[in-house]
Amino acid sequence: MKRRSAQIKLRTQCLPKTANRVIYGHVEDSMTDTLSSDMLACLKMAALFETGNPGSYPIDGDRVFVNIVEYPTVEEADRFWEAHRSYLDLHLMLEGEERIALGRTEIMEQKDYVEADDFLPVDGEACASVILRPGDFLVCYPEDAHMTALKADESMKIRKAIFKIRINPEGPAGV
Repeated sequence: MKRRSAQIKLRTQCLPKTANRVIYGHVEDSMTDTLSSDMLACLKMAALFETGNPGSYPIDGDRVFVNIVEYPTVEEADRFWEAHRSYLDLHLMLEGEERIALGRTEIMEQKDYVEADDFLPVDGEACASVILRPGDFLVCYPEDAHMTALKADESMKIRKAIFKIRINPEGPAGV
């Protein structure tokens, strides 16, 4: 059975002049030239999180950790935009199908940053969207605003690992 890979839709008019660093792929793909050693290590751990309880689990203290989440996908009107400053997100789909909308923080309205949670709420339009299926992953850097939990074709419960990898050595307190 042939696997279906991640699908991405782009609106080039809102992409930045600089190179877009969003990375997407499948765990079976060889991406050693594209992914950092931390990202590769997280993907190798994927099988450990296919079962078990949702929650947050440390991997390397507060430098690298994973949030295992389960939720139903919904309409865009029922979700919000977010970005981060200290961590990048590596979203790895374990079960189900989810669409994630992507935007650029530099052209979106930025709200008040919540340092303790490394949470930057933003408003604006999507530049792209990605559909993730089991085994697909998406890496979002701080400049990549994202709206998660969107239904692809139909609403369904999904299970996902979100690896958080610190890229700003200062990082928020208490994370």
